[in-house]
Amino acid sequence: MGEGKRMWNVIVCVVLGVMSTMLSFGTRAEPQVPCYFIFGDSLVDNGNNNELQSLARANYLPYGIDFPGGPSGRFSNGKTTVDVVGYLRILLYQQHNEIYYIPPYATASGQEILGGVNFASAAAGIREETGRQLGGRITFRGQVENYRNTVSQVVELLGDEDTAANYLSKCIFSIGLGSNDYLNNYFMPQFYNTGNQYTPEEYATDLIQRYTQQLRILYNYGARKVVLYGIGQIGCSPNQLAQNSQDGKTCVEKINSANRIFNARLKGVVDQFNNQFTDARFIYIDSYGIFQDIIASPSTYGFSNVNEGCCGVGRNNGQITCLPLQTPCANRNAYLFWDAFHPTEAGNAVVARRAYTAQRPSDAYPVDIRRLAQI
Repeated sequence: MGEGKRMWNVIVCVVLGVMSTMLSFGTRAEPQVPCYFIFGDSLVDNGNNNELQSLARANYLPYGIDFPGGPSGRFSNGKTTVDVVGYLRILLYQQHNEIYYIPPYATASGQEILGGVNFASAAAGIREETGRQLGGRITFRGQVENYRNTVSQVVELLGDEDTAANYLSKCIFSIGLGSNDYLNNYFMPQFYNTGNQYTPEEYATDLIQRYTQQLRILYNYGARKVVLYGIGQIGCSPNQLAQNSQDGKTCVEKINSANRIFNARLKGVVDQFNNQFTDARFIYIDSYGIFQDIIASPSTYGFSNVNEGCCGVGRNNGQITCLPLQTPCANRNAYLFWDAFHPTEAGNAVVARRAYTAQRPSDAYPVDIRRLAQI
Protein backbone atom coordinates (compact mmCIF):
# COMPACT_ATOMS: atom_id res chain seq x y z
CA MET A 1 0.00 0.00 0.00
CA GLY A 2 1.39 3.42 -1.00
CA GLU A 3 2.18 6.11 1.54
CA GLY A 4 -0.51 8.39 0.06
CA LYS A 5 -3.17 5.75 0.46
CA ARG A 6 -2.11 4.96 4.02
CA MET A 7 -2.33 8.64 4.91
CA TRP A 8 -5.79 8.89 3.35
CA ASN A 9 -6.97 5.88 5.35
CA VAL A 10 -5.75 7.54 8.54
CA ILE A 11 -7.60 10.76 7.65
CA VAL A 12 -10.81 8.88 6.88
CA CYS A 13 -10.58 6.92 10.14
CA VAL A 14 -10.08 10.11 12.14
CA VAL A 15 -12.96 11.91 10.44
CA LEU A 16 -15.27 8.93 10.78
CA GLY A 17 -14.29 8.62 14.44
CA VAL A 18 -15.17 12.25 15.08
CA MET A 19 -18.45 11.87 13.21
CA SER A 20 -19.29 8.71 15.16
CA THR A 21 -18.70 10.54 18.42
CA MET A 22 -20.92 13.43 17.32
CA LEU A 23 -23.67 11.04 16.30
CA SER A 24 -23.48 9.24 19.64
CA PHE A 25 -24.03 12.42 21.60
CA GLY A 26 -26.28 14.17 19.06
CA THR A 27 -23.95 17.17 18.94
CA ARG A 28 -23.21 19.50 16.08
CA ALA A 29 -19.64 20.35 15.11
CA GLU A 30 -18.85 23.99 14.61
CA PRO A 31 -17.97 24.74 10.96
CA GLN A 32 -14.73 26.52 10.09
CA VAL A 33 -16.70 28.98 7.97
CA PRO A 34 -20.44 29.72 8.08
CA CYS A 35 -21.25 29.02 4.44
CA TYR A 36 -19.99 27.54 1.20
CA PHE A 37 -21.05 28.79 -2.25
CA ILE A 38 -20.20 26.63 -5.24
CA PHE A 39 -20.04 27.53 -8.94
CA GLY A 40 -19.05 25.12 -11.67
CA ASP A 41 -19.98 22.41 -14.14
CA SER A 42 -20.68 18.68 -14.03
CA LEU A 43 -17.65 18.05 -11.84
CA VAL A 44 -19.55 19.61 -8.93
CA ASP A 45 -23.20 19.81 -10.05
CA ASN A 46 -25.33 18.18 -7.35
CA GLY A 47 -28.78 18.36 -8.91
CA ASN A 48 -29.34 21.69 -10.64
CA ASN A 49 -29.78 19.98 -14.02
CA ASN A 50 -32.24 17.37 -12.78
CA GLU A 51 -35.32 19.21 -14.00
CA LEU A 52 -33.78 20.80 -17.10
CA GLN A 53 -34.36 19.61 -20.64
CA SER A 54 -30.79 18.46 -20.97
CA LEU A 55 -28.70 15.47 -21.96
CA ALA A 56 -26.30 16.48 -19.19
CA ARG A 57 -28.09 14.82 -16.29
CA ALA A 58 -27.02 12.20 -13.78
CA ASN A 59 -30.06 11.61 -11.58
CA TYR A 60 -30.20 7.88 -12.32
CA LEU A 61 -28.27 4.75 -11.44
CA PRO A 62 -25.46 3.84 -11.60
CA TYR A 63 -24.67 7.50 -10.77
CA GLY A 64 -24.83 7.92 -7.01
CA ILE A 65 -24.52 4.21 -6.36
CA ASP A 66 -22.22 4.97 -3.41
CA PHE A 67 -23.80 8.26 -2.37
CA PRO A 68 -26.10 8.40 0.68
CA GLY A 69 -29.61 8.33 -0.68
CA GLY A 70 -28.56 7.20 -4.14
CA PRO A 71 -28.61 9.26 -7.37
CA SER A 72 -28.77 13.00 -6.71
CA GLY A 73 -27.55 14.54 -9.95
CA ARG A 74 -23.84 14.17 -9.11
CA PHE A 75 -21.71 12.90 -11.98
CA SER A 76 -19.88 10.34 -9.88
CA ASN A 77 -20.47 7.13 -7.98
CA GLY A 78 -20.38 9.14 -4.76
CA LYS A 79 -19.12 12.48 -3.50
CA THR A 80 -17.77 15.24 -5.71
CA THR A 81 -14.65 17.26 -4.94
CA VAL A 82 -16.58 19.99 -3.14
CA ASP A 83 -18.43 17.36 -1.10
CA VAL A 84 -15.16 15.83 0.02
CA VAL A 85 -13.66 19.22 0.88
CA GLY A 86 -16.63 19.61 3.18
CA TYR A 87 -16.18 16.04 4.42
CA LEU A 88 -12.68 17.07 5.49
CA ARG A 89 -14.62 19.45 7.67
CA ILE A 90 -14.28 22.86 6.17
CA LEU A 91 -17.92 23.41 7.08
CA LEU A 92 -20.19 20.45 6.45
CA TYR A 93 -21.50 19.80 9.92
CA GLN A 94 -23.89 17.53 11.74
CA GLN A 95 -27.47 18.61 11.31
CA HIS A 96 -30.33 16.53 12.69
CA ASN A 97 -27.87 13.66 13.16
CA GLU A 98 -27.03 13.53 9.46
CA ILE A 99 -24.13 14.79 7.39
CA TYR A 100 -25.25 18.04 5.82
CA TYR A 101 -24.46 18.64 2.14
CA ILE A 102 -24.77 22.04 0.49
CA PRO A 103 -28.12 22.06 -1.36
CA PRO A 104 -28.45 22.78 -5.09
CA TYR A 105 -29.92 26.15 -6.05
CA ALA A 106 -32.84 24.32 -7.66
CA THR A 107 -34.14 23.21 -4.26
CA ALA A 108 -32.46 25.50 -1.70
CA SER A 109 -34.85 27.63 0.32
CA GLY A 110 -35.38 29.40 3.60
CA GLN A 111 -32.80 29.32 6.36
CA GLU A 112 -30.72 26.60 4.67
CA ILE A 113 -29.29 29.08 2.17
CA LEU A 114 -27.37 30.62 5.06
CA GLY A 115 -25.17 27.51 5.01
CA GLY A 116 -24.44 28.00 1.34
CA VAL A 117 -25.79 27.02 -2.06
CA ASN A 118 -24.45 24.99 -4.97
CA PHE A 119 -25.11 26.81 -8.27
CA ALA A 120 -23.12 24.45 -10.52
CA SER A 121 -24.64 23.09 -13.71
CA ALA A 122 -23.48 20.25 -15.93
CA ALA A 123 -22.41 21.37 -19.45
CA ALA A 124 -22.01 24.95 -18.23
CA GLY A 125 -19.21 27.10 -19.53
CA ILE A 126 -17.68 30.51 -19.21
CA ARG A 127 -18.96 31.37 -22.68
CA GLU A 128 -22.72 31.55 -23.11
CA GLU A 129 -22.93 29.16 -26.06
CA THR A 130 -20.77 26.43 -24.54
CA GLY A 131 -22.60 23.12 -24.15
CA ARG A 132 -25.68 24.22 -26.12
CA GLN A 133 -25.73 20.94 -28.09
CA LEU A 134 -26.52 19.15 -24.81
CA GLY A 135 -29.59 21.27 -24.10
CA GLY A 136 -30.43 23.15 -20.92
CA ARG A 137 -27.65 24.30 -18.62
CA ILE A 138 -26.89 27.29 -16.41
CA THR A 139 -23.88 29.23 -17.67
CA PHE A 140 -21.39 30.94 -15.38
CA ARG A 141 -23.22 34.21 -15.95
CA GLY A 142 -26.51 32.52 -15.07
CA GLN A 143 -25.03 30.99 -11.93
CA VAL A 144 -23.78 34.38 -10.79
CA GLU A 145 -27.23 35.85 -11.44
CA ASN A 146 -28.74 33.09 -9.29
CA TYR A 147 -26.23 33.95 -6.58
CA ARG A 148 -27.33 37.59 -6.70
CA ASN A 149 -30.89 36.42 -6.13
CA THR A 150 -29.67 34.35 -3.19
CA VAL A 151 -27.86 37.36 -1.70
CA SER A 152 -31.17 39.25 -1.71
CA GLN A 153 -32.66 36.41 0.33
CA VAL A 154 -29.68 36.45 2.71
CA VAL A 155 -30.23 40.18 3.28
CA GLU A 156 -33.89 39.53 4.11
CA LEU A 157 -33.00 36.70 6.49
CA LEU A 158 -30.28 38.64 8.32
CA GLY A 159 -32.10 41.97 8.38
CA ASP A 160 -29.86 44.42 6.52
CA GLU A 161 -27.14 44.67 3.89
CA ASP A 162 -24.28 45.39 6.30
CA THR A 163 -24.99 42.31 8.39
CA ALA A 164 -25.30 40.21 5.24
CA ALA A 165 -22.03 41.59 3.83
CA ASN A 166 -20.20 40.81 7.06
CA TYR A 167 -21.63 37.29 7.07
CA LEU A 168 -20.76 36.59 3.42
CA SER A 169 -17.22 37.87 3.90
CA LYS A 170 -16.52 34.82 6.09
CA CYS A 171 -17.81 32.29 3.54
CA ILE A 172 -15.85 30.17 1.07
CA PHE A 173 -16.64 30.62 -2.63
CA SER A 174 -15.55 27.73 -4.86
CA ILE A 175 -15.36 28.19 -8.65
CA GLY A 176 -14.38 25.56 -11.20
CA LEU A 177 -15.23 26.27 -14.83
CA GLY A 178 -13.58 26.10 -18.23
CA SER A 179 -13.52 22.39 -19.05
CA ASN A 180 -16.65 22.58 -21.19
CA ASP A 181 -15.36 25.65 -23.00
CA TYR A 182 -12.75 23.33 -24.46
CA LEU A 183 -14.48 19.95 -24.75
CA ASN A 184 -17.94 21.27 -25.61
CA ASN A 185 -16.83 24.27 -27.64
CA TYR A 186 -13.26 24.89 -28.79
CA PHE A 187 -12.43 21.27 -29.63
CA MET A 188 -15.86 20.46 -31.08
CA PRO A 189 -15.73 21.90 -34.64
CA GLN A 190 -18.92 20.11 -35.70
CA PHE A 191 -20.90 22.47 -33.44
CA TYR A 192 -18.65 25.49 -32.84
CA ASN A 193 -16.30 27.67 -34.88
CA THR A 194 -14.22 29.04 -32.02
CA GLY A 195 -11.41 26.65 -32.91
CA ASN A 196 -11.06 28.47 -36.22
CA GLN A 197 -11.62 31.94 -34.79
CA TYR A 198 -9.04 31.86 -32.00
CA THR A 199 -5.56 30.53 -31.36
CA PRO A 200 -5.27 28.71 -28.02
CA GLU A 201 -3.67 31.84 -26.55
CA GLU A 202 -6.44 34.11 -27.87
CA TYR A 203 -9.13 31.74 -26.66
CA ALA A 204 -7.67 31.59 -23.16
CA THR A 205 -7.55 35.40 -23.11
CA ASP A 206 -11.21 35.59 -24.12
CA LEU A 207 -12.24 33.07 -21.47
CA ILE A 208 -10.30 34.84 -18.72
CA GLN A 209 -11.82 38.20 -19.64
CA ARG A 210 -15.32 36.74 -19.35
CA TYR A 211 -14.35 34.88 -16.16
CA THR A 212 -13.02 37.99 -14.44
CA GLN A 213 -16.19 39.93 -15.29
CA GLN A 214 -18.20 37.44 -13.26
CA LEU A 215 -15.61 37.39 -10.48
CA ARG A 216 -15.99 41.14 -10.11
CA ILE A 217 -19.74 40.74 -9.74
CA LEU A 218 -19.21 38.09 -7.08
CA TYR A 219 -16.85 40.44 -5.26
CA ASN A 220 -19.38 43.27 -5.49
CA TYR A 221 -21.94 40.93 -3.92
CA GLY A 222 -19.86 39.90 -0.95
CA ALA A 223 -17.36 37.23 -2.04
CA ARG A 224 -14.12 37.66 -0.08
CA LYS A 225 -12.65 34.14 0.22
CA VAL A 226 -12.53 32.71 -3.27
CA VAL A 227 -11.11 29.40 -4.51
CA LEU A 228 -10.39 29.15 -8.25
CA TYR A 229 -9.89 25.59 -9.53
CA GLY A 230 -7.74 25.16 -12.62
CA ILE A 231 -8.77 22.77 -15.39
CA GLY A 232 -7.58 19.18 -15.00
CA GLN A 233 -5.87 17.12 -17.67
CA ILE A 234 -8.82 16.88 -20.06
CA GLY A 235 -6.59 15.28 -22.69
CA CYS A 236 -6.13 12.31 -20.34
CA SER A 237 -9.85 11.61 -19.88
CA PRO A 238 -11.16 8.24 -21.09
CA ASN A 239 -13.24 10.02 -23.74
CA GLN A 240 -10.22 11.69 -25.30
CA LEU A 241 -8.07 8.58 -24.96
CA ALA A 242 -10.76 6.66 -26.85
CA GLN A 243 -11.12 9.24 -29.61
CA ASN A 244 -7.69 10.76 -30.09
CA SER A 245 -5.02 8.54 -28.49
CA GLN A 246 -3.42 5.88 -30.70
CA ASP A 247 -2.66 3.50 -27.85
CA GLY A 248 -5.54 4.47 -25.58
CA LYS A 249 -3.11 5.52 -22.86
CA THR A 250 -1.11 8.48 -24.13
CA CYS A 251 -2.75 11.78 -23.23
CA VAL A 252 -3.83 14.15 -26.01
CA GLU A 253 -1.24 16.93 -25.86
CA LYS A 254 -3.14 19.35 -28.12
CA ILE A 255 -5.89 19.61 -25.53
CA ASN A 256 -3.66 19.54 -22.47
CA SER A 257 -1.49 22.29 -23.93
CA ALA A 258 -4.52 24.56 -24.36
CA ASN A 259 -5.60 23.75 -20.80
CA ARG A 260 -2.19 24.75 -19.44
CA ILE A 261 -2.44 28.14 -21.17
CA PHE A 262 -5.82 28.77 -19.55
CA ASN A 263 -4.57 27.65 -16.15
CA ALA A 264 -1.56 29.96 -16.29
CA ARG A 265 -3.86 32.91 -17.05
CA LEU A 266 -6.24 31.90 -14.25
CA LYS A 267 -3.40 31.73 -11.74
CA GLY A 268 -2.45 35.24 -12.85
CA VAL A 269 -5.97 36.39 -11.97
CA VAL A 270 -5.26 35.45 -8.35
CA ASP A 271 -2.39 37.93 -8.15
CA GLN A 272 -4.38 40.56 -10.03
CA PHE A 273 -7.40 40.36 -7.73
CA ASN A 274 -5.41 40.03 -4.51
CA ASN A 275 -3.53 43.20 -5.42
CA GLN A 276 -6.68 45.04 -6.47
CA PHE A 277 -8.99 43.92 -3.66
CA THR A 278 -6.99 44.07 -0.46
CA ASP A 279 -10.00 43.09 1.68
CA ALA A 280 -10.36 39.79 -0.19
CA ARG A 281 -8.23 36.70 -0.71
CA PHE A 282 -8.26 34.63 -3.90
CA ILE A 283 -6.43 31.34 -4.23
CA TYR A 284 -5.71 28.95 -7.12
CA ILE A 285 -5.88 25.14 -6.99
CA ASP A 286 -3.64 23.30 -9.47
CA SER A 287 -6.04 20.52 -10.47
CA TYR A 288 -3.92 19.87 -13.56
CA GLY A 289 -0.78 19.16 -11.55
CA ILE A 290 -2.65 16.97 -9.08
CA PHE A 291 -4.06 14.83 -11.89
CA GLN A 292 -0.62 14.67 -13.44
CA ASP A 293 0.75 13.19 -10.22
CA ILE A 294 -2.04 10.61 -10.06
CA ILE A 295 -1.60 9.51 -13.66
CA ALA A 296 2.19 9.36 -13.35
CA SER A 297 2.06 7.25 -10.18
CA PRO A 298 -1.43 5.76 -9.78
CA SER A 299 -0.50 3.05 -7.28
CA THR A 300 0.69 5.74 -4.85
CA TYR A 301 -2.92 6.86 -4.59
CA GLY A 302 -4.44 3.40 -4.64
CA PHE A 303 -5.46 3.33 -8.32
CA SER A 304 -4.87 0.48 -10.74
CA ASN A 305 -6.81 1.98 -13.67
CA VAL A 306 -6.49 5.60 -14.82
CA ASN A 307 -7.44 5.12 -18.49
CA GLU A 308 -10.97 3.74 -18.45
CA GLY A 309 -14.31 4.64 -16.94
CA CYS A 310 -15.63 2.42 -14.17
CA CYS A 311 -19.18 2.26 -15.55
CA GLY A 312 -18.04 0.70 -18.81
CA VAL A 313 -17.55 3.77 -20.96
CA GLY A 314 -14.52 5.71 -22.09
CA ARG A 315 -12.03 3.69 -24.03
CA ASN A 316 -14.70 1.24 -25.13
CA ASN A 317 -16.70 3.76 -27.13
CA GLY A 318 -15.88 7.28 -25.97
CA GLN A 319 -19.38 7.69 -24.53
CA ILE A 320 -19.77 10.66 -22.21
CA THR A 321 -22.07 9.35 -19.49
CA CYS A 322 -23.05 6.04 -17.92
CA LEU A 323 -26.06 4.33 -19.41
CA PRO A 324 -29.11 4.03 -17.14
CA LEU A 325 -28.90 0.99 -14.83
CA GLN A 326 -25.55 0.01 -16.32
CA THR A 327 -23.56 -2.31 -14.05
CA PRO A 328 -20.38 -0.52 -12.96
CA CYS A 329 -17.08 -2.08 -12.01
CA ALA A 330 -16.97 -3.64 -8.55
CA ASN A 331 -13.62 -2.16 -7.47
CA ARG A 332 -14.59 1.48 -7.83
CA ASN A 333 -11.89 2.78 -5.50
CA ALA A 334 -9.27 1.40 -7.90
CA TYR A 335 -10.52 3.57 -10.78
CA LEU A 336 -9.63 7.23 -11.24
CA PHE A 337 -12.52 7.82 -13.64
CA TRP A 338 -16.15 6.96 -13.10
CA ASP A 339 -17.35 7.65 -16.65
CA ALA A 340 -15.67 9.07 -19.74
CA PHE A 341 -14.98 12.47 -18.13
CA HIS A 342 -15.74 12.49 -14.41
CA PRO A 343 -13.66 11.08 -11.55
CA THR A 344 -14.82 8.51 -9.07
CA GLU A 345 -15.34 9.53 -5.47
CA ALA A 346 -11.85 8.13 -4.82
CA GLY A 347 -10.43 10.40 -7.53
CA ASN A 348 -12.33 13.41 -6.22
CA ALA A 349 -11.00 12.67 -2.74
CA VAL A 350 -7.38 13.01 -3.86
CA VAL A 351 -8.01 16.41 -5.46
CA ALA A 352 -10.08 17.55 -2.48
CA ARG A 353 -7.60 16.67 0.21
CA ARG A 354 -4.70 18.26 -1.68
CA ALA A 355 -6.78 21.38 -2.30
CA TYR A 356 -7.73 21.53 1.37
CA THR A 357 -4.23 20.78 2.70
CA ALA A 358 -1.57 21.18 0.02
CA GLN A 359 0.71 18.18 -0.35
CA ARG A 360 3.06 20.06 -2.67
CA PRO A 361 3.72 23.81 -2.68
CA SER A 362 2.29 23.91 -6.21
CA ASP A 363 -1.07 22.38 -5.19
CA ALA A 364 -2.47 25.70 -3.97
CA TYR A 365 -1.40 29.30 -4.53
CA PRO A 366 -0.72 31.32 -2.48
CA VAL A 367 -2.35 29.25 0.32
CA ASP A 368 -4.56 26.17 0.50
CA ILE A 369 -8.24 26.06 1.43
CA ARG A 370 -7.51 25.20 5.05
CA ARG A 371 -5.47 28.37 5.43
CA LEU A 372 -8.03 30.40 3.50
CA ALA A 373 -10.75 29.30 5.91
CA GLN A 374 -8.64 30.51 8.85
CA ILE A 375 -8.02 33.99 7.44
